[in-house]
This record gives sequence, C-alpha cells and structure tokens, in this order.
Amino acid sequence: MTGSPLKVSLQHDGRLLRLTLARPKANIVDAEMIAALSSALDSHANVAELTAVLLDAEGSHFSFGASVDEHMPDQCAEMLASLHALIKQMLDFPVPILVAIQGQCLGGGLEVVCGGDLLFATPEAKLGQPEIKLGVFAPAASCLLPERIGSGHAADLLWSGRSIDGNEAYRIGLVNELSEDPSAAAEAWFAKHLLGSSASSLRFACRASSSDAVARIKAKLDQVESLYLQELMATHDAVEGLQAFVEKRTVNWEHR
Repeated sequence: MTGSPLKVSLQHDGRLLRLTLARPKANIVDAEMIAALSSALDSHANVAELTAVLLDAEGSHFSFGASVDEHMPDQCAEMLASLHALIKQMLDFPVPILVAIQGQCLGGGLEVVCGGDLLFATPEAKLGQPEIKLGVFAPAASCLLPERIGSGHAADLLWSGRSIDGNEAYRIGLVNELSEDPSAAAEAWFAKHLLGSSASSLRFACRASSSDAVARIKAKLDQVESLYLQELMATHDAVEGLQAFVEKRTVNWEHR
C-alpha cells in the first residue's frame, strides 16, 4: 500500500481545512489512517484564521470501519489507544468539524464521524455499529452516541448492530442535513454560516456549547476502554467472534 491515506488541503483562503479519506473503496480506519488524521489536525489546530474542518471521503463509501485484524487480542490495546486519542483530539478541536457521508459508514468509521460536530449524508447512506455481531462492542460509539441521539436510539444501534439509512439517521438526529452531494452541502453550510464569522470568537462559542458533553465523553471513554480490554477481551466469545470473521467461518458462541 503506497501513498498517504489522507488528502489534506486548505480552502477558502485558509479558512477551511479539508481532510479526505483517500483509500477507496473501503477507506479502512487503520493505524495509518488514524495517524494521518491526527497529524493533520495537530498541525492546523493553532492556525488563527482556521474556521472549520470538512472531513469527507473518496469513492462510493465513507468507510467500512476499523481493521478487524487490529482488533485481535495482540493488537487491540494499541489500536484502541490510538483511535480514542484521535476521538478526544476531535472533541477538543477548537473549530467545528463538518463531516460528509456517502455509502457505508460503519464501525470505527462511524465512531470517527461522531467525533465531529455536524453531519451531512446522502439519504441512501448506511450508518451502523455492527461490532456486536462479531462478539465485541464499539467503545467510542458507546460514549458518543448517547450524547448525540439519546440513550434509547443509541442502545438500538449498539445492541442490534443494525445499519440505518440517511433518512432514519436524520429523523433520530444523528445527521444534520441530507443531500445527494453531502460534501457540497457541508461546504455550502460553512460558506453561508461560518465564513463571515470571526474565527477567534467561534472558538469560544465551540467551547461554551460543548465543554460539558466533551468532559463526560472523555471520562467515560477511559472507563469503557478498560472494560473492553480487561473484561470483554478475556471472554471466549469476543475472541471467537473476531477469529470467525477473519477466518470466514461460522461463529461458535459459548455465551461466556
């Protein structure tokens, strides 16, 4: 695999940072993708005139999710640590992160998306956290989704592992706007509502509106990561579910 997994550009005279996942069709959120996103955010966080980030993806799908291989027992601690550090970095980012979603946006892909602020999606997009079907759960989504859509809708997605389309995601408040071209819609929202604002004042507005939720999510994320690594991964079924997926065979649950 060659080349950067992420395209980075500044647009609108440096006011908009555009980050584009650039490994279609899957755009897997693996260690290299996480590192590229983290580096891009870190290097632009203190740019005074920066007013927003637009996160989108090349191809027909936003992301199929995280690397299942990196979820295996010998790698999952490192993978979760890096993914959760990225999520915290996104939550703490000083300006709004707008996300444009098309096609499938699953698992770790949706967790990254929910680290953003405003979501734009096609009506046909498919959003879901299928981890429970592999015998595990989605740690970051377990913290992010209840804050974003409430405990009932979050439980539905986290416990069933089902995917919902853009229309349902909009109805439950997960998505802010539907469009056949979500990247263009997100950029238009930026141009209409943010471009004329003071980037400095907007940073204070972001802190004021989100500081309490961000503090709750970050504290819970540490607790849930420990639950995943210390308890879940010590069970038969968590390891069996992941191995069965990788080996493309029928899973054998022992309910322990």
